[in-house]
Amino acid sequence: MEVARRTGADAVSHGATGKGNDQVRFELTYQALAPDLKIIVPWREWDLAGRAECVAFAEKHGIPVPVTVEKPYSSDRNLLHISFEGGILEDPWAEPPADMFVLTASPEAAPDKPQYVEIDFEHGDPVAVDGAGFSPANLLARLNGLGGEHGIGRVDLVENRYVGLKSRGVYETPGGAILRAAHQAVESLTLDREVMHLRDSLMPRYAELVYYGYWYAPERQVLQKLIDAAQQPVTGTARLKLYKGNVTVVGRRAPKSLYQPSLVTFEAGGRLPAGGRHRLHPLKRPAPEDRRQAGREVRDIDYRPVARCRVCGHFQNLASHAGLGQTACEAWGAGLPEPRTGLLTSWPPGAQKEQNFVK
Repeated sequence: MEVARRTGADAVSHGATGKGNDQVRFELTYQALAPDLKIIVPWREWDLAGRAECVAFAEKHGIPVPVTVEKPYSSDRNLLHISFEGGILEDPWAEPPADMFVLTASPEAAPDKPQYVEIDFEHGDPVAVDGAGFSPANLLARLNGLGGEHGIGRVDLVENRYVGLKSRGVYETPGGAILRAAHQAVESLTLDREVMHLRDSLMPRYAELVYYGYWYAPERQVLQKLIDAAQQPVTGTARLKLYKGNVTVVGRRAPKSLYQPSLVTFEAGGRLPAGGRHRLHPLKRPAPEDRRQAGREVRDIDYRPVARCRVCGHFQNLASHAGLGQTACEAWGAGLPEPRTGLLTSWPPGAQKEQNFVK
């Protein structure tokens, strides 16, 4: 779009078909960045019935294209991947031809000796490979080379297009496959459990927005802020083994790791705090002096069995009302010894005790 503005163009174009997602991504982006420019789509607007006609048109007008009668695949390549569709791939039962692949060696022909690689991350972004710093593009190119040599990153799938069709595609993304495994390894040490669960629950929605072309949509930008914030603690190093199409995490470390060997060890000295696993929950929370909610100190949680509330009739985790007064349950606390905190120091007359603890 910058080139269109510099050259004074009054229209932009793309070569996507009328059946895929690419056309949507192109055109939504055009409209977001330059809504005044006309969009020309030859495949939809001109007399081009199919791929064969497009190839003939390109040959007639001297336009170089990689598609041939022998290899009629639609191929799209960028820094992250290369994709193939069409031709024999339209039969979902047919195995992709061996000579179709560009970025990756066949796993069967990959080296018999594994290769180890270390990837450093800072705030969620990869910054170095084996201790050497790279720009984002050069880092991905380096991993594409390593992964491609070992046959990593081949993906064969049937996807659901935005226009409502199912489509079979084959992808090569060696660097992307390595980065994903490494990133998840560092996240496993540094991300809070509930933050990770929240992030994972939002990822399908985020991926759908990007896949459908809504990169400049406000909801994508809002999600991006949350994701960026969640990635702030993700700093560390992952060590991986590359071998015949597989990338295996064999080590991970982080300067601010949440992993606590002294607690998880099965050896002497690794005993859990009194009260069992129910007392572990506060370990992920800030220190008591930092725990504030609307200027009011949140009281330390006293984990006790659940009981049926005499007023509302529901079983309650008595500790869940600590520091919240009656805001969590308007009826909770009526007639109990400590109505402001909701904590039981003794069982009230008529309250039914429950033997199990809340999980």
